[in-house]
Amino acid sequence: MTQAPALPFSKIRLAKGLAFLSGEMPFADDGSIPEGIAAQTALVLERIAGTLATAGLGLDDVTQVAVHLVDEADFGAFNAEYRKHFQEPLPVRTTVVARLLAPGALLEVTVTAAQRD
Repeated sequence: MTQAPALPFSKIRLAKGLAFLSGEMPFADDGSIPEGIAAQTALVLERIAGTLATAGLGLDDVTQVAVHLVDEADFGAFNAEYRKHFQEPLPVRTTVVARLLAPGALLEVTVTAAQRD
């Protein structure tokens, strides 16, 4: 899960006990994007889990989630897949409908996580 060198941002930043992640889009390692919101959601959350793991964190440490969906009709299917990846207490979340820069991407997700004491 390496970031292309030309992109001017960090994948993760740690500050004062918090981990801030850049937005994650549904790109497989080969650059392809899977079909459908469920597959894209699963891939994005798996990639986020991998990034968190580099800092010794996991999805259980996520406190806040921001979701950008291309189509509001995907909200229900997104929630069904999202629920498989997060346990109670659930992170706070904001979901908006937005146009994304990557053709074929149906969502982008970013998270903030709290480091364990």
